[in-house]
Amino acid sequence: MTTFITSRRQFMQSAASAAVLSTLPSLALAATANDGGKPQPVADTVLRWLDGAAPARFDGATLGVPWPRGALRVPAKGALQLRLAGANAPAVQSWPLAYWPDGSLKWTAHAVAAGSAAEAWRLEAGAPAAVSGAVAVRQTTALITVTVGPTVWTIPTSGEHLIASATRGGRTIVQDVKLLALRQDGPEPDETGTVTRQRYTSRVEQVTVEQSGPVRATLKLDGKHSGNGRDWLPFSVRLYFYAGAENVRIVHTFIFDGNAKQDFIAGLAMTARVPMTDPAYDRHIRYAGEGIGVWGEAVRPVTGLRRDPGEAYRAAQVAGQALPPLAGMAKPVQDGMQWIPQWNDFSLTQLSADGFILRKRTAAGQAWIDVNGGTCSKGLAYVGGAAGGVALGLRDFWQRATTRLDVRNAAGDMADITAWLYSPSAPALDMRPYRAVNGMDTHDKQIAGLNIIYEDYEEGWDSATGVARTSELQLWALSATPSHDAFSHMAEQVANPARLVLAPERIHQCAVFGDWDVVDTGTPGRRLLEDKLSAQLDQYLREVEQHRWYGFWNYGDVMHAYDNDRHMWRYDIGGYAWDNSELSTDLWLWYSYLRTGRADLFRMAEAMTRHTGEVDVYHLGPFKGFGTRHGVQHWSDSSKQPRVSNAAYRRIYYFLTADERAGDLMRELLDSDADLHKVDISRKLAPNAARAAPDGMINASFGTVWGSLIAAWLAEWERTGDTRWRDKIVNGMQTIGGLKRGWFASAAPYDAKTGKFGGAGDYFQFSNLNGVFGVVEMNSELLALVDVPAYRKTWLAYCRAYNAPKEDLVALLGRDPGGRGMTNTNSRMTAYAAYHERDRALALRTWREFFGNDFARNAARDAPRRIDGTATLRPLNEQPNISTNGSAQWGLAAIQNMALVGDSLDEAARAAGLLR
Repeated sequence: MTTFITSRRQFMQSAASAAVLSTLPSLALAATANDGGKPQPVADTVLRWLDGAAPARFDGATLGVPWPRGALRVPAKGALQLRLAGANAPAVQSWPLAYWPDGSLKWTAHAVAAGSAAEAWRLEAGAPAAVSGAVAVRQTTALITVTVGPTVWTIPTSGEHLIASATRGGRTIVQDVKLLALRQDGPEPDETGTVTRQRYTSRVEQVTVEQSGPVRATLKLDGKHSGNGRDWLPFSVRLYFYAGAENVRIVHTFIFDGNAKQDFIAGLAMTARVPMTDPAYDRHIRYAGEGIGVWGEAVRPVTGLRRDPGEAYRAAQVAGQALPPLAGMAKPVQDGMQWIPQWNDFSLTQLSADGFILRKRTAAGQAWIDVNGGTCSKGLAYVGGAAGGVALGLRDFWQRATTRLDVRNAAGDMADITAWLYSPSAPALDMRPYRAVNGMDTHDKQIAGLNIIYEDYEEGWDSATGVARTSELQLWALSATPSHDAFSHMAEQVANPARLVLAPERIHQCAVFGDWDVVDTGTPGRRLLEDKLSAQLDQYLREVEQHRWYGFWNYGDVMHAYDNDRHMWRYDIGGYAWDNSELSTDLWLWYSYLRTGRADLFRMAEAMTRHTGEVDVYHLGPFKGFGTRHGVQHWSDSSKQPRVSNAAYRRIYYFLTADERAGDLMRELLDSDADLHKVDISRKLAPNAARAAPDGMINASFGTVWGSLIAAWLAEWERTGDTRWRDKIVNGMQTIGGLKRGWFASAAPYDAKTGKFGGAGDYFQFSNLNGVFGVVEMNSELLALVDVPAYRKTWLAYCRAYNAPKEDLVALLGRDPGGRGMTNTNSRMTAYAAYHERDRALALRTWREFFGNDFARNAARDAPRRIDGTATLRPLNEQPNISTNGSAQWGLAAIQNMALVGDSLDEAARAAGLLR
């Protein structure tokens, strides 16, 4: 018997009814009662800024807001809307994002119009403020126009252009926005050879209007790069328009579908054309430099000349304004104006995370002149005149280097501005396998290799074909050249977009994302753990910088394990290199953000979500829907697993931000279980005939396989109300609960068509990996949404037994099946059983397991130390023996244990001698 936990009615009886509800334009705020008749309280929903202070510039933003069960409902008809209250409160556009099983809203999304920013706003019931510069969308067969205040953006429904033009007051500011890709037939020329490059441009095949205003409009463009008789590199581009904004936010995704041995990507870019009508001395270039710095010059400068044109002329040009009438200029400058060089081309190349160089030249075919350089550019360029121009920026510009921003033909009638997501200044992206494997052509040899360098190898399974990358850009159509201050604020919005968020307490109140609580150092025991949690997170933030975890494919990931002898992470040792979400690093970062609200943790988790969901996962080809186990390259290990593509690692980011691309990634995984027979992750193990699955089924573990699939189904059920995904989850829960050994079997034959497990389940099998890929977190959420008594019983029994003393396990099961490990991290299963069974003795056992016998000794042994001199390439603060597996799982266990059995922490810590 399964009970769906609702307080009013069944959760969306069909996908059709959910679709109707999800399109309603307004929301009703209701103080509805729960089954017990008590109103569900809703705290003030205060929107604050991720970085604390209000930004100097705000170009619009979107966020997700959770609600307690039963607090907010989609109205049956005519209802209150939601508005923002407070100083300079802008208009807001709201829509449903997810539902509780009783049909009430679990998450809503809110787009906030651009404009002046206050320190905070409050979301409340009521009609939203009038929209200034509302967004309006008109669509024909051939064109879509998006009007935002004075700017009209024209988007063709097919062809090479993403945006045909943007006009203001009838004047074209920008036109012919498109994508570029450069293919090279080899990685680089040798001493005597050559390589050939080919150019491809975007070809849009489909445009979908996802939202049409009035505060935000969203268009999704899908297509391929085309040229030289070939279509390849599929792309998906979303355009976001906000009321009151002069810019469009662009989220760009491409998938590599080439042959890594023949197709080398030499450049990827977005480019636009800018009509130039002002005199050369009124044309201006801007580049973002270090920090708040800006470089700005004119195409024909009148500053620094041998003859002074006059202060008014110099000041106007520096400010980017039209020069006063030339008749008032010093006569020698008037007469010699034609001899002042016109600078036509400009280029800022971020060569690495450590430096950029800025150059310019007078014309193609002439020498480049070095201008200046620096460390980290924020990635924004501008070209235009006193009458207006275009700024184009690329987020994570220095973190993903090599990148480049180009301006070409600024002295001509039509300038080009280009943001290179990957710069042709760098060696072509080489996606071939990193090593030549000779002789590993048998199973035994591959096992031998796995045993020595922890790398699974099988020919053809180390392919990069099917991986993806998502980038974010911003494009401004401006009516005037921005001042240096204004341009600096724009650059900050490119590098660190202003983001509205909720306080951790407000999110926690809604009982979303399972077992966690807000940071609390109110007792000695909590302070002990909170200090260590903070220190470990700070160490990883340092590791990104001091070990230079940057670059096009790498940024966002962390390494797996450390080599104390070399003072390096094991970047070149098989499965010890890039982490690829192993043991839920993503979840550790996201739960840490939820608890703290720290901006640095949000950005690290966001970069990881962008990376692990794209680069570490296949989006087409034979491995579609699965990710790659940790390795030297993100795709080099031959083990392809659903635990890496796990939607649990994208789900928190999606609901916090309503990010459509993250939503796409989760939706991609809905049917990936149908291909489990293609990517059996246990294929290197000796076959076990007794556990062979019947035809049409596959032997699947409950934790590493099924537990990695359920997050995608849960997210889809929450988002759409389509009950088939709920039913598929429940089918798995019911059949696991119905097995003779339940969760103690740990694996059983699985039918992807129904989501059911079969077989007798009459053997015991423990695995230390079964609980560490999100299944603990997902079970906590699922068992609060659906009540499957048999499953609840077997999961609680498993949680109690996993870390039980051997004699207790023998008494329960008749023997110790072995396979248990990671006692301290799996203590959170003990905590779960202790909390739900109200067992204080079990709670104290949780902490004994968590602390072990050497908590204090290990803390002293692994304290960070300074390494410098000749022992290392660069000085660093090293934490010996650091392991991402251990850090992530220790952090998750500490978070969940404090949330569940924190009231027994001090007693246990004193008993362990950790507190006086």
